[in-house]
Amino acid sequence: MANSDFKRKKINSLYVGKSTFFKIFLLAGVVVISLLFIWYTFDVIDILKEDTRTQVEKYVKLWQLAANADLSSTELQFIFDEVIVKASFPIIVLDAERVPKQHRNIDDIPNSEYTPEMLERLQEISNEMVRSNGEFPLVIATETDTIVNYFCYGDSEAINELKVMPFIEIGIILIFMIVAMVGFQNIRKSEERLIWVGMAKETAHQLGTPISSLMGWLEVIQSEKDSGSFKGEEEELIDDTLTNMKVDVVRLQKVANRFGKIGSIPDLEMMSLTALVQDAVEYYRRRLPFEGGGIKIEFEKKELPHLLINPELFGWALENMIKNALQAVDSKTGRIKIDAELSSNGKYVSLLIADNGKGISATAARKIFRAGFTTKKRGWGLGLTLVKRIIEEYHGGKIFLKKSKPGESVFEIQLPVEQI
Repeated sequence: MANSDFKRKKINSLYVGKSTFFKIFLLAGVVVISLLFIWYTFDVIDILKEDTRTQVEKYVKLWQLAANADLSSTELQFIFDEVIVKASFPIIVLDAERVPKQHRNIDDIPNSEYTPEMLERLQEISNEMVRSNGEFPLVIATETDTIVNYFCYGDSEAINELKVMPFIEIGIILIFMIVAMVGFQNIRKSEERLIWVGMAKETAHQLGTPISSLMGWLEVIQSEKDSGSFKGEEEELIDDTLTNMKVDVVRLQKVANRFGKIGSIPDLEMMSLTALVQDAVEYYRRRLPFEGGGIKIEFEKKELPHLLINPELFGWALENMIKNALQAVDSKTGRIKIDAELSSNGKYVSLLIADNGKGISATAARKIFRAGFTTKKRGWGLGLTLVKRIIEEYHGGKIFLKKSKPGESVFEIQLPVEQI
């Protein structure tokens, strides 16, 4: 058994290790790809900006040469209109006092007479251009080299779009990552579901053969008894043996039926939750002497509305909860209390299973319903996962750890009340 526990823990640790490695690898890949995207995009932006600056410098030199060539204002305007404005980026020409005089490629401002509001807007844009890219003086070659204009420019629409591209790229990668993670989780849950169903169906099938055989042998023994083959004390012993064997065979048949229902849509019927809880409590009370003799299970019967329940599956879930509580408490002072009550709004019935065991740590509390997680030395950590599946998927209810501390742990099951 110790070797089996070691193997189980080793398999679990390998699975967790691989899962963690995959997540770290995926996250590192996303970070590296994002950084490469950002680096490449900003590298392209820098190249485009440098090309734009070179082009602007050429425009300024051209205009400056034209101005120093003693051309008329009409000819200078022609150079501006037919050469400089062919650029795809915003341009503003300022006078010597840095007041906007001409512009091109600026949205919402026409290339005509400026209103005070437009002039103020151009002034703000030119100030921003100067802060970002600097200004280029247009000098007339005289004895004092007079500055007659200043040329400033902004980034093109392509550059502005490229600036937001890294954020769009990262957003797309994050969305893809989220979709991939959700898809991965769904695939894993689907695989877990198939494994659950496959194991359950196979278990039911495997149990069916020996149960049928046992039932056959019971009939043989009963037939021998009825024929008078056993006398006196021997007959009494056979009677007791037959009674106990029949109880156990019925129990085995019930277990097989439970496994057979996993993966199928169970039939629900209106029935008393109180009666189901009472049956489970009595079943374990008969076995308390084998648990140490000092454990007590308390349950107070109450009148509650009938609920839609599959008795075999819900009984299985309830027995798992009681069994877990029995394993958590001390064999001499253990107390398990089960209580059921109707919610204040009448929409559901709460079933509370409390024990005075050592409690569940905050770390373990977040994982107790995960398949494979267990705090016990033995076991595969499937009990609470099975309970959660039965309560939530088959009965439309909820189960959660309400509170836990040393000396008190309380699980709550909520089952919906059928509204008539």
